[in-house]
Amino acid sequence: MAQNGIFNHHRSNVKRIEKRKHLIDVAAQIFNRMGYHAAGVDLIIAEAGIAKTTLYRHFDSKEDLIVAVLQRIDEAFRKDMRQSVNLRARDPIEKLLATFDFLEEWFASLGFRGCPFVNAAREFGDRTSPVFQAVAMHKRLMLAYYEELAHAAAFAEPECVAQEINLLHEGATATAHIGGTPCSAKTARNMAERTLHRFAVKLHGRSMAQPKTSA
Repeated sequence: MAQNGIFNHHRSNVKRIEKRKHLIDVAAQIFNRMGYHAAGVDLIIAEAGIAKTTLYRHFDSKEDLIVAVLQRIDEAFRKDMRQSVNLRARDPIEKLLATFDFLEEWFASLGFRGCPFVNAAREFGDRTSPVFQAVAMHKRLMLAYYEELAHAAAFAEPECVAQEINLLHEGATATAHIGGTPCSAKTARNMAERTLHRFAVKLHGRSMAQPKTSA
């Protein structure tokens, strides 16, 4: 009997986790499609196929749901970028450049509607807002990744390298969103190549090759 009780409790917890994940996935799609304020709770629960009480059992408010969505996107985005970069390159300098190849694929995807974090910050401009704080955390973590790669490449000023790479990412994303084309990723990659050449230090008796210009 005790074992049955433990099993039922475990199964209940699994279902609860699955429902929460389902809610976040559905909400993420709706927020991406409509924006954060425009997407109402009624639409979310209708598309998720749940009762309103179920939503509020998992999240105290719509704002809490938005934060959970942003945290899920953050984790997935950073994991996907890191995996993509590691598959494309081994050299840390090439890895920095490969981040732009990942951007190009993202820009070309059907679901791309600009940076979901910038979109959220635009709608929740109060810096004390939990939503804004979630956005800021994502941006700090992305910058930390670029700095990690810059340190691995033995640049003399890894923080500066990371800042410039980050600005190129942000600019490319905004341009792709407005222009509706992934081409800005290639342009930003070429600019990054020139930036890295400017910062380059000699590694094991070699220096970074001169950047190529695209046709």
